[in-house]
Amino acid sequence: MAEKILLEIVTPERKVVSEMVDIVVAPGEMGEFGVLANHIPFLTKLKIGELRFKVDGRERYVAIMGGYAEVLPDKVTVLASAAEEATDIDVIRARAAKERAERRLKEAKDRLEFARAQAALQRALARLKVAEKAGTAR
Repeated sequence: MAEKILLEIVTPERKVVSEMVDIVVAPGEMGEFGVLANHIPFLTKLKIGELRFKVDGRERYVAIMGGYAEVLPDKVTVLASAAEEATDIDVIRARAAKERAERRLKEAKDRLEFARAQAALQRALARLKVAEKAGTAR
């Protein structure tokens, strides 16, 4: 049996995940990265996207809305502004947010409005992708 590593995903509101896992794959600012037990320590910024991890061969997904990850040999800590496990995602709400963001992109009057709409679209797309991979988007 392979060694496990503790994964903790924390937002300002709550602890989203805290469990021993086989592997963590996260959306780093410079690209996706994977972590197994006994990994060399590092700290990195996360972008909006999909974090996935395996527990006893079963893959699970979390939508991450940016933040930071600290990797230690025995633990991965993710500090995210927001994070949702696939099973917690309200797909109807995410689809509505996607549509609103697309409308806002078309109607943006300046760079700031455009950037905010683009970020909202990225968040909605991350939620929908995670829900779809976990089979909860219908």
